[in-house]
Amino acid sequence: MVNSLNIKFHNIPPSEAVEADIRKRAEKLAQISDRINRCDVTVEASGMHKHQGHLYEVRIDLTVPGAEIALNRIHPNEDVYVAVRDAFDAATRKLKEHIHVQRGEVKAHEE
Repeated sequence: MVNSLNIKFHNIPPSEAVEADIRKRAEKLAQISDRINRCDVTVEASGMHKHQGHLYEVRIDLTVPGAEIALNRIHPNEDVYVAVRDAFDAATRKLKEHIHVQRGEVKAHEE
């Protein structure tokens, strides 16, 4: 369980459905690591792109003991759910990488 989850919307109206999706994905992150102290998620519409519609920017800041993991994904898509999914997929990869480094499971190269 994430101890503190903060969700903010900029330049788009708050959506309960998007917020529920973010909460579900944050719980999946908590299943990977139960040591997540804080998770801040910001969803922002960065205006219209000439050919691709809205540019959604999703920023995720995770605080775990000993580190802060920050991701910023700009997704040129008309679907905010795709932008949220891609940002959380990247956060999952970064969190798993951090866990491997903490456990010392990273391969050391010989000189």
